[in-house]
Order: sequence, then structure tokens, then C-alpha cells
Amino acid sequence: MIRPVVRPYLLLSVCFLAAGAASAEPAWVSDQIEVTLRTGPSTSNAITRMLRSGTQIEIVERDEDAGYARVRTSAGTEGWVLTRYLMNEPPARQQLERLTSQLNTATTEGSSLGSQLTAIKSQYDQATTTIASLERDKATLENELNEIRQTAANTIEIDRQNRDLRQQLADAEIKVSILQQENESLSGQTTRNW
Repeated sequence: MIRPVVRPYLLLSVCFLAAGAASAEPAWVSDQIEVTLRTGPSTSNAITRMLRSGTQIEIVERDEDAGYARVRTSAGTEGWVLTRYLMNEPPARQQLERLTSQLNTATTEGSSLGSQLTAIKSQYDQATTTIASLERDKATLENELNEIRQTAANTIEIDRQNRDLRQQLADAEIKVSILQQENESLSGQTTRNW
């Protein structure tokens, strides 16, 4: 029977690997770098200052053979920088910060516009209710106006009927007066006859 040979160093390395994997944690390389600004287009020239990533500079001239560019800072300091560290636009970190700020502003404006929209909808609903109420009032007033117009159109007829009724009343009063006189006269005659 053949026995497997267990090598101690193999067993030991497996234990170390397992322990190393358990203690591993994620990490990222920083995007904060500094570029050397030198007095000339080579690493042998003195460093005059360090430029942080995101610093805006002007390119004055390029030395393609050396891979350097002569640049000027906003403060007016001139020097040489490796061209591989230069970009045509701001670094992603700065763009991200600017876009995040714009997004936050847009979100704030969006919530403000949402509030304004809710207020406008509320005003619209109130205006719609008021319009419906005013239309009902208008219909009622139009009906009343039509009745008044009909009554006003009949005014001449009503005036004629009123005159006829006054005449009939005057005639009736005269008849009543005549009948009262006849009644008195007959009453007096009846008394005499007795």
C-alpha cells in the first residue's frame, strides 16, 4: 500500500493563504497625484514646485523628443512638465464633483417645481370649482332675467287690464251708490206705507 506523502510546507502555505484571504480588504489607488514642475525638460532639472491634479495650466511649448511641455500656471510661474500627465479636460474627480453639484441643484429645483406644480393644481381645482359655481349662478340669473323680460313685455297688456279693472271698479262703485240710494228710498217708502 502506498502512502501519500504530505509535505509540511505545502500544508503551511495553504494555511497562510486561507488566513491572508480572510483578512484582505478592498482598497483603491488615489487619484490625488502631484506632478513635478521642473526648470527644464528632463528629470535632471530642479523641481520648482509640485502641481496637484486638477490644476489648470497653459501650454507654452512642447518638446516632443523629451516628452515634456513648457507650461505656465495661473500665478505666472513657468516650468516643464511631462506631457503624459496633461489632459485636455479637467480630471474625472472634478467633473464628478461638478456634475454631482449640478445633480443636487437639479434635484432641489425638481422638488421645488413639484411643489409649485402641486400648488398650481390646487389653484386650478379651486378655479374649476369657482367657474362651475359661477356658471350655475349665471344660469339662474339668466332665467330670472327672462322672466323679467316676459313680465316687461306684458306691461302694456297689464296696464290695459289695470285700466279696465279700474273702470269696472268705478262702475261698480257707482252701482253700489245707486243701489244704496234706492235702498234708502225704498226703506223710507216702506216706513210710510206702514
